[in-house]
Amino acid sequence: MTILIVGGSGFLGAELVRRARAAGHAVVATYASGPGAAGPDGWRRLDLRDAGGVDDVMAEVRPRVVVNASSGREDSAVTAAGPVQLAMVAVRQGAGLVHVSSDAVFSGRRGRYDESAPPDPVTPYGAAKAAAETGVLAVHPKAVVARPSLIIGHGRSRHEQHVRDLASGVAEGALYTDDIRCPVHVDDLAAALLELAAGDAAGVHHLAGPDAVSRYELGVLIARRDGLDASRLPVALRAESGRPGALDVRLDSRATRQRLRTTLRGARQFLRPGG
Repeated sequence: MTILIVGGSGFLGAELVRRARAAGHAVVATYASGPGAAGPDGWRRLDLRDAGGVDDVMAEVRPRVVVNASSGREDSAVTAAGPVQLAMVAVRQGAGLVHVSSDAVFSGRRGRYDESAPPDPVTPYGAAKAAAETGVLAVHPKAVVARPSLIIGHGRSRHEQHVRDLASGVAEGALYTDDIRCPVHVDDLAAALLELAAGDAAGVHHLAGPDAVSRYELGVLIARRDGLDASRLPVALRAESGRPGALDVRLDSRATRQRLRTTLRGARQFLRPGG
């Protein structure tokens, strides 16, 4: 089948391209500023703020399913409105849609969140992601909204680079002991997204690992895997930092994991030295 991967030049998008091609699918990927290192069958430039451009790319590619792995951060025109436009075109063409959201849609006040938990974002990025979820499912009820937590893997994520920079002293900041997430490996996440895309799933799905770890514990695991001195990692409490954002967001992915063949490993497993 033909798959359109929106945001194919990004960290997750590149892995989606690789896996989809390995599975024998025809893959077209989009980029906002330039093609990435992934090797799809074709690249298309796409700005999700341009409704006409979305129409043109979808009309040319005619995908069976679209996987939206783009990230516009706090730019609501990209992060909130863009996915809704994509969903509208997908519905008109009869294409499936898997929209990648974020655990940033939650405030952290409840701690543990399953798929039935209503979003209650506390940051502009989280609000934009929550708005996109609502809009996508309103216009495309058969779409999948997938919420991952921190995406880690192969030393290429921004989280891993930040740990290396802190350990080597080239960056300022600290790793918080009270900021809890459920990291997922990029390989597992990409495989799960493609599995959902190929099936008959719809609605909200959580795709996070089973291990809830603090940013500091995650940093220690990354440092040990990479042979770095974990004792050099600066430690702090986010609650005392004044930085906005949720503290304890533990995505409960048990319902989704039960229906997947793909295994979503925990951080303590995939970050073991030699693992």
